Amino acid sequence: MIIKANYIDINSRIIFPACVEIENTKIVSVTKVKESFSTFILPGFIDAHIHIESSMLIPSEFARLAVRHGTVGTVSDPHEIANVLGIEGVEFMLQNANNVNFHFNFGVSPCVPATLFETSGATLDITSVKQLLKNPKLNHLAEVMAFPSVVKNEPEIMAKIKAAKELNIPIDGHAPFLSGDDLKKYIDAGISTDHEASSYDEAKEKLSLGMKILIREGSAAKNYEALSPLIKSYSNRLMFCSDDKHPNDLLDGHINSLVVRSIAHGYDLFDVLKIACINPKEHYKLDIGGLEIGKNADFIEVKDLESFEVVRTYINGEVVYENSKTLIDSIRVEPINNFHAQKSKATDFIFESGCDEIEVIQVIDHELFTKEKKYHTHEYGNFNVDIDEDILKIAVINRYEVSTPAIGFVNGFDFKKGAIASSVAHDSHNIIVVGCSEEEMSKAVNLLVASKGGISIVNGDESMHLGLEIAGIMSNHDAFEVAKKYEELDSFVKNSLGSTLSAPFMTLSFMALLVIPEIKLSDKGLFDGREFHFIPTCSKGA
Repeated sequence: MIIKANYIDINSRIIFPACVEIENTKIVSVTKVKESFSTFILPGFIDAHIHIESSMLIPSEFARLAVRHGTVGTVSDPHEIANVLGIEGVEFMLQNANNVNFHFNFGVSPCVPATLFETSGATLDITSVKQLLKNPKLNHLAEVMAFPSVVKNEPEIMAKIKAAKELNIPIDGHAPFLSGDDLKKYIDAGISTDHEASSYDEAKEKLSLGMKILIREGSAAKNYEALSPLIKSYSNRLMFCSDDKHPNDLLDGHINSLVVRSIAHGYDLFDVLKIACINPKEHYKLDIGGLEIGKNADFIEVKDLESFEVVRTYINGEVVYENSKTLIDSIRVEPINNFHAQKSKATDFIFESGCDEIEVIQVIDHELFTKEKKYHTHEYGNFNVDIDEDILKIAVINRYEVSTPAIGFVNGFDFKKGAIASSVAHDSHNIIVVGCSEEEMSKAVNLLVASKGGISIVNGDESMHLGLEIAGIMSNHDAFEVAKKYEELDSFVKNSLGSTLSAPFMTLSFMALLVIPEIKLSDKGLFDGREFHFIPTCSKGA
């Protein structure tokens, strides 16, 4: 196979017309020519940190969408399915990924569950982590979410880090707002990256102490605008990542979108492409070839250097996307799951306050962190909601065994009516529901119980539902169909329920993620993510 186009040599910072010859999977020659070409070839894009499961797609379906945008590989943390099914879930991801031509690069998740303050479906202890680290297909220790445990030098997490260090593999970080001496302790443990920085100053402190920063732009957390000024001075130590990206957003764009925005902002072309194509490969020691002679042919052809519209995507010398069509076949799999919740009743969501002031989780759009807010109820007994003040009821239900829901209150969803529920609830993936009435909350939950996972909407007698039959977090259907259905649900929440959030379902899923402050809700109760302990929902008068 011979490709003729303008060749972008990122490391040498030059562009020249070239003839590139491919034999089998490898690039065997690159020859400068005197012809004129309209298109450009460059190494494929790499997402430096993503949870494939958050796309609600199995790996093979994720790849079908990603290659449309010039993505040839990811650095993937399978801790979502690991929290549901443990090693069996990780093996499922590896087996399915092996069936398609795409570089997934999975890691070993060290924090399953993320905390001991919630119920998960599985645990990866030190024995399990060591077992997984023996698998050559798992090439890094994924995000160390238990940053308080690292700072305190607790034996379990330190043993997992030690096992990774002995293999000389990269160790990923997760350290929102960590600073000063505690940050130094965390980095000194051997942790080399962070994707949780949400401000320029936070990222710069981490860079000054030797960390590499992954600039995140996902469906909920959007940190690109705050962190992109770092590109001018730190391009050698930056990467782009999505972390969590829902199917409709993945249909629209991926790492290519950040490249386009960066060029539009006036950042240097070669710096931007180094961040998007080269830095992840070098940091994680990935077997992704790019455009080098003797390496696998993993590259893309684009129309221009402004829109970066992809003409073709090549992986291992094979065309996997061309003429606006993905060439990766759709694959159906045998579903696996771990779901034992039973149907709920409206009375399950009654909150007997006994107080005149309650703690409220305040949502911040485009961020994963929340704020702690106080609300005066002015009443005793069952406090439901205050729609005018945007105080809604939220609950988390253990999906692994029958139990009583944990109930709290949330501000920021801005619903005027209805309820939504999801069995995608980071990281243990219990059922989470938010709504304006106990009846609608119960109905939304029961739709998920019937399908053993999914996302749902109830608005009076109306309902919508997307089943996620694989581990309760991924669909077994065509990626394009899932993206379309998800877009319908997302639009309904915004247009009919009144939510002003950019990604209501994604935001809901992070209301149970205890390792990101300030306060969140697990199946065991309201939790302070700053001090790592439970707090009462009633804050006064109880």
